[in-house]
Amino acid sequence: MKVSAFTIARNAVKFDYPMIESIQSILPIVDEFIVNIGDSQDGTLSLIQSIKDKKIRIIQNRWDMSRGSEVLSYQTNLALKECQGDWAFYLQSDEVVHEGDLPRIRRVMEMYVNHPDVDALRFGWFHFYGSYWRYRIDSGWYQKQDRVIKNNRTIRSTGDAWAFERTDGRPLKVQRTGAFIYHYGWVQSPEVMARRRMNAETIGFVQLKDDERNDKYAFGNLERFPSYFGTHPQVMQKRISEHALSGEDKSAISRKWWWYPPHVFKIRYKTGRRVKGKI
Repeated sequence: MKVSAFTIARNAVKFDYPMIESIQSILPIVDEFIVNIGDSQDGTLSLIQSIKDKKIRIIQNRWDMSRGSEVLSYQTNLALKECQGDWAFYLQSDEVVHEGDLPRIRRVMEMYVNHPDVDALRFGWFHFYGSYWRYRIDSGWYQKQDRVIKNNRTIRSTGDAWAFERTDGRPLKVQRTGAFIYHYGWVQSPEVMARRRMNAETIGFVQLKDDERNDKYAFGNLERFPSYFGTHPQVMQKRISEHALSGEDKSAISRKWWWYPPHVFKIRYKTGRRVKGKI
């Protein structure tokens, strides 16, 4: 069994994506990693080249921004076409896999690589928000998604590259992995978040109101979101230790939940309770 990984990147330095951590998190279980780098105004190419791993293969393309949000799926599919493995493992530049899940993911890939009724492998999601110790489960934040697909040229990225579809229009046949994707795109400084939001509007992801175009993004009161008690991927430890707001939040969580077993034993789990209504 051969496993490819693929991703796309553009201005990863400018928007402070954990790109290096994302790639490194799954390198141990893949045979090649295709990185499609767009025309950037920062050191994104040098950043990826700094990894210096023989598994990584870089391709470069100029993004046609007239495609709007679909430019992401278009570029993702260009990277997918370069993959040679039986499986293709897709990670976006702000998504990281926990090393504790790698053996499980590998076993599931081996189990279903020749299974005709499995097109894709599904993951649970942690959308961390504002702090590395808070996550979103409210409406509008998807809680599961497919990230490993059979590389048989009948599956493609769609929309803004958040999902995959079969080219014949039939639904994907999915097997759950029991593993999580750690999404860190919303744990950045208010200044970086503001720049990212403006960029998202330029591409066509969102339409901001006038009062949302500020120099800093407001996360609001983080206590309204569930606390995370488990460990994070080892590759993220430096970023987490340098994030001041997360340090303050973790101290508050520890004081409040010092007696709670998931906190004491650092259990990696996500509550199934959905938050209702606007928060």
